[in-house]
Amino acid sequence: MRYSILASGSTGNAIYVETDRIRLLIDAGLSGKQLEQRMKLIGTSPASLDAILVTHEHIDHVKGLGVFARRHKLPIYMNEATWEHLPSSVGAIPIEQQHTFSTYSILEVGNLTVESFPISHDAADPMGFCIHSPAGSLALVTDTGYVSRRIVEKVTGTDAVIFESNHDVEMLRMGSYPWNVKRRILSDTGHLSNEDAAEALLEIIGGNGENIYLAHLSQDNNLLELAHLTVKGILEEGGLQVGKDVRLWETHPDRPTPLHRLDRKEKRKLST
Repeated sequence: MRYSILASGSTGNAIYVETDRIRLLIDAGLSGKQLEQRMKLIGTSPASLDAILVTHEHIDHVKGLGVFARRHKLPIYMNEATWEHLPSSVGAIPIEQQHTFSTYSILEVGNLTVESFPISHDAADPMGFCIHSPAGSLALVTDTGYVSRRIVEKVTGTDAVIFESNHDVEMLRMGSYPWNVKRRILSDTGHLSNEDAAEALLEIIGGNGENIYLAHLSQDNNLLELAHLTVKGILEEGGLQVGKDVRLWETHPDRPTPLHRLDRKEKRKLST
């Protein structure tokens, strides 16, 4: 399995996942043109895609969904509540492209198994995903105000995790956002802080060489270096050696990460 975070942040989110048999796009929070450009940068194209999966209906996850899916005639999978609450800007989706993928369910696509689970965000019915392949597993946990026991149980044992590290609490509190927006972000249906992300990862990570991607960083209330240092510090205080037991990677709003190959055979030791 190979994957790239095409974009991550409040301006747009999209993830590309492929195996030798299937190619998926998770979320389409950029314009159709930008999605095509990001895919070209990692050496692939929309023509190769088999489907789009959607975590929730916020515009930074569905901005280009309608245009992109109609243009390339791609099936779309999301739960019923998300279908019902899509913004009007997405436009009409042909009925033959509409598919329901319920929370708590499992979707088999090619040689991938996608397991969905609920997250805590102010959307209709937001989901996270665990994507399993013969070569390893990838988890997606962003746009959640807290990490539930269910999330910890689902994500533990995966080989790579795209995990929200949205804001630094002090930067947010001292920043220019209106108080009602700050309160939303800090709430249990908002976003994870750097500290909360690190504490949750301590429960999830087994120290088996997992790849952690710090995602959905706020451009106003966080810094790449600050997120990395905060998470690294807390993980190492908890006994994990960053760079050996676990690897931390950056994501960006304006460019994709390189395609990363996930292969358990290359890990220092296997997760169980």
